[in-house]
Amino acid sequence: MIKRRKTKTVSIGPLKLGHRHPIAVQTMTKVFTTDVAACLRQIRKLEKAGCDLVRIAVPTKADTQAFAKIVGKSPIPVVADIHFSSARAIEAIEAGAAKIRLNPGNIKNKKDIRRIIDCAKLHKIAIRIGVNEASIRDLKSDVAPTKRIALMLKEMRSFVRLFERCGFDNLVLSAKSADTARTIEVNRAIAENFDYPIHIGLTHAGLPEDALVPSSVAIGTLLAEGIGDTIRVSIAGDPVKEIQIGKQILRSLGLESRTGPDLIVCPTCGRCQVDVVALAKKVRKRLAGIDKQIKVAVMGCIVNGPGEAADADIAVCAGAGKGYIYKNGEKIAAVEEANLLDALAEKIENF
Repeated sequence: MIKRRKTKTVSIGPLKLGHRHPIAVQTMTKVFTTDVAACLRQIRKLEKAGCDLVRIAVPTKADTQAFAKIVGKSPIPVVADIHFSSARAIEAIEAGAAKIRLNPGNIKNKKDIRRIIDCAKLHKIAIRIGVNEASIRDLKSDVAPTKRIALMLKEMRSFVRLFERCGFDNLVLSAKSADTARTIEVNRAIAENFDYPIHIGLTHAGLPEDALVPSSVAIGTLLAEGIGDTIRVSIAGDPVKEIQIGKQILRSLGLESRTGPDLIVCPTCGRCQVDVVALAKKVRKRLAGIDKQIKVAVMGCIVNGPGEAADADIAVCAGAGKGYIYKNGEKIAAVEEANLLDALAEKIENF
């Protein structure tokens, strides 16, 4: 059992972040904000995939005007992504944002920040202070990679103190890098220095096939240490994939609160007498429409099969021409290969 680091509780609309609440999975829309219909279609797909909150870019006034229309129809809390403009931040708050994300590297004027804080206090919304390694660096006098963790922590500490002096503590903190090791180290440092909820993720992680491993390592390592209250897997592509990967990371650590099936498949070897991969893919399709917590194992031999079957709710150990179906570790049926998938599906549905 992973013991999560204690944090304050922060409200983002109806959603609560903090160690007493489930870890939230989030992403960003990847269509133009001014295309309200396209944004809402994407948000609904994301919500169906298990997204808890969604961030939307609002670089122009036209975007914040569209943002107001999106907020009113979104099934999940909407966060406004702010970069250089305090005016956009205030417009987004007044448009109904549940939270805004500010990048300290892009908004330097303290008067502008205080105006944003006052508006956020008035509307009772949350703010994420999102320190990004790439945006706080001065490329004319850049520091070595080994010193960037200290630089990000210094920037975070400065902004948190400013917010606290202004009487604002409905904060979420994040510090991101494209480097896996630095992402882990800087979030460890933030967890040691602050008690606000932390948003974690590896930024600019790449295409899905390239982003999967480094994102899982960075996010998984921190979560296993009890650090992290909301996560995002940042990939170049379909945001639904970000949610799917994020939920898989949570589930692998026993941190997923939603119900759903788990599929265990043996890696296959020279002992297999059936096409285990083909069978497992068919089983996964059958599991797609099932909304209950169940662990299913598809095994290709008797070496590891019975052991995995003991831990699975329903399992199949497939051999040449037939397979054996187990329920809670007990063999309950021997089925001909041609009927194996249907028999297994029946046991799963009736479990």
